[in-house]
Amino acid sequence: MSAQQAAHRAQVLAGQLTPNSEPENQELAMAPTAAEEEPSYSVLLPETLSGNKWIRLVDTFPAPHDDIHTLYDNLESSVAAYGDTPYLGHRTSDAKGQPGPYVWQTYSEVAELRSAIGSGMQHLGIQSGAAVGLYSINQPEWCLVDAACHAYSMVSVPLYDTLGPDTVKYICNHAELAAVACSIEVLGKLLEVLAECPTVRLVVVYGTRPHQRLPDVPSAPHCKVLTLDRVRALGCKHPKPHHPPQPSDVALINYTSGTTGVPKGAVITHSNIIANAAGAALMLTTTAEPLFRQGDRHICYLPLAHIYERFNFTLVTHFGAAAGFYRGNVLELLEDIQELRPTLFSSVPRLWNRIYDKVMAQIQAANPVSRALFNTAYRYKQAALRQGDLSGGRLGPFWDRLVFSKIKARVGGEVRLLTSGASPISAEVFDFLRICFGAAVIEGYGMTESSCLISMTPPGDPTAGHVGPPSPACEVKLDDIPEMGYTNADLPHPRGEICVRGPIIFRGYLKDEANTRDAVDAAGWLHTGDVGTWIEGGRLKIIDRKKNIFKLAQGEYVAPEKIEGVYARSPFVMQSFVYGNSLASQLVAVVIPDPDYLLPWAKERGLPADLAALCQHPQVVSAALKSMQEEGRAAGLKGFEQISAIHLHPEPFTVENGMMTPTFKLKRPQAQTFFQQAIDEMYSKLPAL
Repeated sequence: MSAQQAAHRAQVLAGQLTPNSEPENQELAMAPTAAEEEPSYSVLLPETLSGNKWIRLVDTFPAPHDDIHTLYDNLESSVAAYGDTPYLGHRTSDAKGQPGPYVWQTYSEVAELRSAIGSGMQHLGIQSGAAVGLYSINQPEWCLVDAACHAYSMVSVPLYDTLGPDTVKYICNHAELAAVACSIEVLGKLLEVLAECPTVRLVVVYGTRPHQRLPDVPSAPHCKVLTLDRVRALGCKHPKPHHPPQPSDVALINYTSGTTGVPKGAVITHSNIIANAAGAALMLTTTAEPLFRQGDRHICYLPLAHIYERFNFTLVTHFGAAAGFYRGNVLELLEDIQELRPTLFSSVPRLWNRIYDKVMAQIQAANPVSRALFNTAYRYKQAALRQGDLSGGRLGPFWDRLVFSKIKARVGGEVRLLTSGASPISAEVFDFLRICFGAAVIEGYGMTESSCLISMTPPGDPTAGHVGPPSPACEVKLDDIPEMGYTNADLPHPRGEICVRGPIIFRGYLKDEANTRDAVDAAGWLHTGDVGTWIEGGRLKIIDRKKNIFKLAQGEYVAPEKIEGVYARSPFVMQSFVYGNSLASQLVAVVIPDPDYLLPWAKERGLPADLAALCQHPQVVSAALKSMQEEGRAAGLKGFEQISAIHLHPEPFTVENGMMTPTFKLKRPQAQTFFQQAIDEMYSKLPAL
C-alpha cells in the first residue's frame, strides 16, 4: 500500500469516528467494530481490498451464544433457555365470531410440534434438501412448518398470500417445490395450477375446521393433499431424528416482489441470516436497558414472506420474546394490538405516516385549549431532543402522562421499541414517534439480498434523517456514479452508490447468473442501487436511487422515487407516480389524493363530496399541484425535478389492482401502461420548452 493510500484510509477512518458536533453534549453510541484493533464503526473503505484479513466481521452472537450458526440452532438455544415462555400466540373466536384473548404455545411446545410436523413430512417422502413452499398470511402454523424445515434441512420458500395463481405456478416450478404448506383460504388458488406443477408431491393445509373434508384433485394424481393435523399425527407415529443444517446450507429462497418481470429468487443461507441478526443484536444491546428481552411481545403482521419480518422473527426467537399474530384483517389490526399490548412494534413508513397524519389532523380539529396543551408538550420534548436528551427533558415524564399517554394507548400503551424499515421515513415523522410514544425509535436500512439489515440508527443517537452506521456484520463503501454527479471526492461528504460486502450477502438469484452478476461484482460487493453519503459520526444517509432513473430531453437524470417521496409530504397526496422520458423536458405525475384531507378541504369550499368528481375539478387539481410544487421547493428539488402537470385518480395503487408489489412498491411499467392516455394528455397540454 502506498503512503498516499495509507494516509487516505487513515483520514477516512478518522472522519467516521468523529461525532456530530450538534448538539455539543451529544454522545453517540458506537456500533461494535469489524476491525480487530479497537471499537469503532464498521467502515467505508476508499478502495477495494484484495482480502479481508484485517477485518473480523460479526457472523454469530456473542458468548455464550456463539455456537448459534443456523436458524435451527437459534430455536434450539431458545427452547433450552426459555422452554416455558410463551412464543407463538393467536386469538380464538367464540361461536358468535367474537375474538377472545391470545392463546399461547410455549417454546417447548413449538419444538415438539415442529419435530412431529417435520417427521410427518419426511414419512411422506419430503427429504432433506427439498424446497417447501409457505403460502398464507402470518399465523403460527406458518412458523411451525418453517421450523420443521430447519430441523430437517429443508429449504423454506415463502409465497405472499396476495399472489395469484400464475405467480404461484411460476414459483412452484422455478424453485421445484416438493411440498407446499398453505392455509385453507388460499388453497383454491393453489389447486387451480397444481396440475401444472409436477414437482409438488404434497400439499399441507392448515386452518381447516374440525373434520372438514379437503377437495379431491383428480387433475393432479401426483400430489397428496393432507391437513397439517394429519401430517403431525403421522409424525408422532413415525418420529424421525433431526437432520440439522450446516451454516452454509440454503435456509430459504426469498422471491423478491419485483416491479418488473417475473420475481427473482434470492438464495439465502443459514449463516447469512444468523450473521445479519447477530450484527443487529449487538447494535441493540448498547443501551443500559436491552431493547429486546425475554417476555417481550411482538405484533406479527408484516408479511413473513418479506425479509424484514423474517429478520424481526429471528430476533424475537433469539431473545425469548413472544410473537402475537394478527387475525389477518388489517382493519382489525388495531383491536389485535389493543389485546396484545406489544412492547415491540415494527412497521413501515406507510403506516407511521398515516398515524402522524391522523394525530395531527385530530389536534388541528381539537378545541383551542387541547391544541395549545399538545403544542406546548410537543415543543418542550422536541427542544429536549434537539439538545440530545432522548428522555424528553426534566418535564418529559409529566407531559407523557398528561398528553402523550393517550396516543401511546392506541398501540396498547406498553410499547418500548418502534422500528421502521422497507423504505425511508422522514425526519419529521421519526421525531414525532420519539416524542409521542416515549419509546426508542430506530430506522433500519437493508434489502433481501443482504439478508435484511445493512445499517441502523443507534438507539442512543438523538439525530434523525439518516440510517446510522453500518452493521458490524458487513462492510460498506460508496461507488462513484459520474453520470449522476456523485463521487467520493464530493464535498463536504463523499457520495455514491451504496455497496455492501460480508457474511450477510446472499448466494445469488436462483437459476439466474446474469442478474446475480449484475448484483454482486467479482470482489464480492453487492450493488444496492441506492445512493448514499457519509455524514458526521460515520452515519449513512440515503439521498437518491440509482435504479429507476431516466434521462430527460435536456440530458438531466431524474430519480422518480426520490421525487415521489418529497411529494408525499403534501397533505393532498396519498400516492403518486412521477413520469418522464428522454423525449420530454418536463415531468408529469399521476396522483392519488388523500381522501382524509381532500374531502374536508372540499367541504369547506362548497365542492362536491364525491372523490371521483373532485379528481376532475380544476380547483382541486390546481391546489394539489401548487401544494406539491411548494413541497418540492422546500425540499430543494431542482427545476427539472419539479412536475409540471398532474392527473388525479380516485382509486389507490394496490396489490389487488396490480399496481403494487406485495411489499407496496409501485410497479412502474404497469402504472405507465394503465395511465398512458392520461400521460399523453398531460404532455399535449404543456407548453413546449
